[in-house]
This record gives sequence, C-alpha cells and structure tokens, in this order.
Amino acid sequence: MPGVTLEMLRPHVAVITLDLPPVNALNQRARRTIVDIMDELQERDDVRAIVLTAAGNVFCAGADIKEKAALNETGASMLAANRLTRDLFLAFFESRKPIIAAVNGAALGAGMVLLSCCDTIISAEEAVYAMPEIDVGQGGGASYLQRIMPVMLMRRMMLTGERVPAAELHRLGVVDRVLPRADVRPAALDLAATIAAKSPTAVLTIRDSFATVEALDIFNAFRLEQRYTTELGASADGHEARRAFIEKRPPQFQGSRFTHPPSSEEGH
Repeated sequence: MPGVTLEMLRPHVAVITLDLPPVNALNQRARRTIVDIMDELQERDDVRAIVLTAAGNVFCAGADIKEKAALNETGASMLAANRLTRDLFLAFFESRKPIIAAVNGAALGAGMVLLSCCDTIISAEEAVYAMPEIDVGQGGGASYLQRIMPVMLMRRMMLTGERVPAAELHRLGVVDRVLPRADVRPAALDLAATIAAKSPTAVLTIRDSFATVEALDIFNAFRLEQRYTTELGASADGHEARRAFIEKRPPQFQGSRFTHPPSSEEGH
C-alpha cells in the first residue's frame, strides 16, 4: 500500500522510503507519518543512522498542490498545515541520528528543503533540483536552503523556479556524490553502515550538537564542543575506542544512550 515505509536493511540502519505515487508529493498524512517515524527512531537504541529515499523515478515533487489549494480556503486548516510542515523539517534538522539522503530523482520545493535538513546527499546523475513554488504563487525555504547553498544561486532558483542538475550542485558542494541511479541507495546504505559502526555515544553527541553550534558565535560554539568532547573522552565508549585503536582491533561499543550535549551556558 502506498505511503511512507520504515525498514531495517543493515544493522543499526533505518531506511525511510517515500512511496506516494506518482511523484511522491507530500500531503498532510505523509508529513505526519514521517514526523511520527522520526520521533520513534530518536528513541530506538537499535538505530544509529537513517537513510531517506523514495520509490519511483522522482524523489519528491514537494507539497501536494491540490491539497494545499484546498487548505488555503480555510485559515484554521492552513495554520495546522503550516505547523505540521515546520514539524517535518525540524524532525530532520533536530535529529540526534545522522541522516543520509539517497536521491533517486527530481527533488522539488519541500523535497529540496527536506534534503537541506539531512547530513549528506547522494544523488542520481539524472536528478534535478528546483524551488518551483513561485510558479504556483507561493514561496519559502530560504531559511533552510541558505545553510547549504550559495546565496545567489538559492535566490535565483527561488525567483525563477529553474531546475539545476545534480552535477552542478555537486560542483558547488551541495551534493556530496553523484552516481548512476542504481548505485545511489547502496552507496547511502554503505555510508550509513560506516557511521553506525562508530561510537553511538559520539555519533549522537556530535549530530545533536550541530544545530546549536551553528547558531552560536565561534567562541561559545567551540567551548561547547570542547566540553562535550571532554565528556566523550571520559565515557565508556571513549575508553573502548582508544583501547581498540592501541590494540589494533575493532571496537566493541556498548551503545549507551545519550540525551543532549551540554548547554552553551554551562561552565561559563
């Protein structure tokens, strides 16, 4: 049945697949399902990395325009829809588990914004990227896109709706790798498995710190990083990582749960 699926295809790697034919447009039901899945994955100790991908030849065509047009007729419904959209992006942006996007085809509008909330993008060669909301009298997304894109290109894309090929975004460092479509998902799974083999405590701590560090000035950001790396070094996983390195053997991590990195205000 079409929808959003969750699978474990590698040890400690969860795969979220958009399966919303014909073009994986996001309606309210799909957004709510994805938010619920992401909330679940944050609490699962057996999940250490996440892959986001899609079925078919389109990664995500953005919002369901027909549904959005209907919602625009009633202010109350639109308020709830906007809140759900914010929750969707924040579920990825604030994730404690690293997210690798495996982009099998076109990523448009909200689909492209969702990618900007992931940690890295592996793209099919034929994929294109665009912000076409202006063509249906809408807009938005610069707040997230400006974090990963050259500002002038982002502005041009939002003002024109033009489609940019994966190769160009790879040249600019927005997309990490460009591969034949058949190789995209396996490459994303391999990368997720590599991350999942690292210290779970360290991965959770580092990923959880990104949004906070990004919002701080360099002085307070690095103080935060020094504090959490000191705590990581003293943890059971930290001791095991060093022992394994010295003894030239694979580490055996305990997979201890971590809550949140220390506040930037602590220790001042």
